[in-house]
Order: sequence, then structure tokens, then C-alpha cells
Amino acid sequence: MKEAFEKIKRGTNEIISIEELKKKLSSGRKLRIKLGVDPTAPDLHLGHTVIINKLKTFQDLGHQIVFLIGDFTARIGDPSGRSETRPIMTEEQIQKNIKTYTDQVFKILDKEKTEVAYNSKWLGELGVNGLLNLAAKSTVAQMLVRDDFEKRYKEDRPISILEFLYPLLQAYDSVALKSDVELGGNDQKFNLLLGRQIQRDYGIKDPQIVITMPLLEGTDGVKKMSKSYNNYIALNDTPKDMFGKIMSISDELMYKYYELLSQDDLSIIKTMHPKEAKLALAVQIVERRHGKEAALKEKEEFNKVFAKKDIPDNIDEYPVDDIRLKLSELLVKSDMAQSKNEARRLIEQGGVKIDSQKVEDDFAVDFAKSFILQAGKRKFKKIIQKSK
Repeated sequence: MKEAFEKIKRGTNEIISIEELKKKLSSGRKLRIKLGVDPTAPDLHLGHTVIINKLKTFQDLGHQIVFLIGDFTARIGDPSGRSETRPIMTEEQIQKNIKTYTDQVFKILDKEKTEVAYNSKWLGELGVNGLLNLAAKSTVAQMLVRDDFEKRYKEDRPISILEFLYPLLQAYDSVALKSDVELGGNDQKFNLLLGRQIQRDYGIKDPQIVITMPLLEGTDGVKKMSKSYNNYIALNDTPKDMFGKIMSISDELMYKYYELLSQDDLSIIKTMHPKEAKLALAVQIVERRHGKEAALKEKEEFNKVFAKKDIPDNIDEYPVDDIRLKLSELLVKSDMAQSKNEARRLIEQGGVKIDSQKVEDDFAVDFAKSFILQAGKRKFKKIIQKSK
């Protein structure tokens, strides 16, 4: 039991309460471990896998994972951390996102040993009387304790009654599923604790343990990983992009990634040279998503390009039919920069090379012959004249 507890505890932000968790673990019964996700976006990223990896730990210890898809609550949208009310999602959007979520999650969890639940099953049948009974178990004052609600209230920003209902509906999920443990990010603490309270209100004497996990910083090392901040590593990234993004993080952040995304012994990892440790991490993460062959190929390619300062094999070609074009325009057209402003900044900072020679001016490019265009450390295109 001690060894199991240490595996579960690793990387957690908070466990409420430790003694209750130890008691449940020592009972010897298979615990029901709940994670609820609302399919409000199409892609999952490595930040999400911090919690999914913890589910895998429980699964490997023989416990029952309940992966709850909030197809009902997604219509409201979790207000946690929001400064304004979410727009209502369509059923079509929700169903499309559900498909991508399950495809990605089962790259980590064992599908055959995972119970998938949908909260529309019980919330759709709750009815007016059931909803009124649920709403009576909390107060407006209790809801306004939440940081985001309190801030919006003080700033006179609207808070819909629907948003007040969201934490209660999430809490009722724990009643319906009879969960022993619920996991979530540390921004979910209020909702998870409300689940404990509501379970008690509905007669569950041994309520769920709450385990919160830290939010993983993105590749910038500052803000939490998010598509909004463009600092994310998506589970659906190509092996090349995933490998390169992991290699771009700082050494300090690398150790946190090891702690939250792997089961490796940190004391051993810290004896390795940081570059070798980061390469091992990149191989490990890419291998989980794309297989060993793809991971080792990207390691070899990375070493070829960055360790030997060489040009990679199999560079994508970009045919042009222009006679002359500004370099910044070429970078945008060939998808090596998102905008002309970004392209100009890359040029000014010395991040653009033609045939391995650094370029310092946004000049008009002559396409009389083909050449290798490089933007930053990882983007290469072979520019060729389009056949007439």
C-alpha cells in the first residue's frame, strides 16, 4: 500500500485528504477513479495528459477508471477561470469533439479496462424537481467564494444562473458514478470539493477523495499550456513537431515535465547531461504517441540537424511561380511564418537562412535556381521554380 500511495502522490498538487485516501487504498477493493472532461475543443495537449497519466497510474494499480465525457455540461461550458460567459455549443460540435477526445485518450489508457460514461444519461433525466432539489443544496454566497465568480461580481461582469448550476451538475456526476476519487487541475478545486459535499448530501457516507494536479507550463515556460497562448504540444502533433517542441523547452522546465509526464526516477535523470536527458524525454513522449520507430527517427534527425549543424533529409518542396518575391512574403506563402510581421522579425533576428547562409535583409528573392530556405531552428523548405 505504501508503494502504491507514493506512485499516486508523485507530482500531485493536493490530496484531500491523505488519510482518507490511505484508508481507501488499504481496504483492498477496486476504487472508482473519476475524471470528467467537457468536449469543448477538438484537441488535447500534453497539459491534459498530466491528469490522464495519473489515471494510468491508478489503472496499473488495478483500480477502475471512469472517463466521464460531459456531453450535457459541455452545453454550458466550465466557467472555471473564465472572465465572461462561454458561448453555447452546438450538438454537432460536441459530438465531433467527443470522437477526437476518445481517440487521443486511449493512446494512454487501456480502452478495455476503462469505463466511458456520458453525463447526459442522468442529467438529461434529472427533471425540474431533481434540478431544484440539487440547487437547494448550495447558496449564492458559497458560489461567490470561487475566485473567478468573485472577481466577475466585483467587476460587475455578468454571471449567468446557468454558470452557477455548472459546479452543481459536475458534483452530481460524482453522485451518479459513486466515485471514490476524482482528479482535476488545481483550478478545479472548488468543483471537486463541491462533489464531496453533494455526495454527502445525497447520503454517501464515504465521499470521494479530491486529487488536484498542477497546471503544466507550455513551451514558453511561463504560461499554462494552452492553444490560446500558442505554447502547446498537441497529442496530434506530427512526430517532428512534437520532438522539436520538447527539445525547445528550458532545462528547468524539462525536470517538471519528467515529474508530471513520466515515471522515471528524477534522482537518476538529474545525474544525466541536460541535453541527453531532454533527448530521452522527447523520445519517450513521441514513442507513446507515434511508436518507437518514429521517435528514434526524429532523434537521429534532430542530432543530424542540430548537433552536426547539418541540413535534414527529405525536405518538403515549395514550388513558386513568381519571378521575384519579397523574402517575408515567401516565408508566409510557404507556411514558415504566420504573418509578414513575424517573418520580418525572424529576418531581423538572424533566424532566416538561405543555403545555410544567414540573411539580414528583407530583399526580393530571385528564383532562377532552387535553394534551401530555413526559418528558425526546425523549419526547412526547398524552394523550386514551378514547372510551366
